[in-house]
Amino acid sequence: MDKISRRSFFKAAGAALAATAAEAHALKTGAAQAQATRPPPYIFFKPDEANFIETAVERLIPADENGPGALAAGVPNYIDKQLGGAWGAGERLYRNGPWREGEVTQGYQLPFTPAELFRNALRGIRTDLGKRGVPALARLAAEEQDAYLKSLQTGTLDLNGVPSRVFFESLLALTVEGFFSDPVYGGNKDMAAWKMIGFPGAYASYYELVDQHGIAFTRAPMSMGQDNRGVIHMHRSMPPAQKPGAPKGGK
Repeated sequence: MDKISRRSFFKAAGAALAATAAEAHALKTGAAQAQATRPPPYIFFKPDEANFIETAVERLIPADENGPGALAAGVPNYIDKQLGGAWGAGERLYRNGPWREGEVTQGYQLPFTPAELFRNALRGIRTDLGKRGVPALARLAAEEQDAYLKSLQTGTLDLNGVPSRVFFESLLALTVEGFFSDPVYGGNKDMAAWKMIGFPGAYASYYELVDQHGIAFTRAPMSMGQDNRGVIHMHRSMPPAQKPGAPKGGK
């Protein structure tokens, strides 16, 4: 066996370690990318409940040529976080009664917290679909899904004490909130809804723009999670001579 010089040995060992490190980095990067694209686990919804919500919100805001639908935008995750948190527990909700059937103009009149309302209603929907011989909303054709949601919106079906109309209104409101809210709350993934409507997002200050008129705001939207601690930004749409700090005569 030929002798291996000390220099050759360390050179070969270094190359092997570099290759191992590169492979480990690639595996770590791939795992991180997979984790980033994978929806976070639900904290409130049970599997059958999540299946209904995912199907329903995608019919309320379907994907089209303008952008992604509610499902791709992460709306179910937003609703799940709301119901699984303080709002869902009715932390700031008056719950001492009396409980009477009020008028529509009087607003919410039920004894349930938002979490209880959804849990009871989803259980009632599962029972109702079962009576119709339908295992899940997702098993119906798109037109049939729309018809069932319409029946919840306009009907008087009792979903374990929750009027179907009240549940539908709550679901629709949360769907719209999740689609257009700041991504830090779990929905509006990649700020897709903001990009679609041209909403700038959570820029902390427009100080340098107060005397500028008729300029196009072309910057990408910003989430609260991206805000640079309220630092005033420079706007790339502004002509260089109009940017703050440009000389205006005198010294």
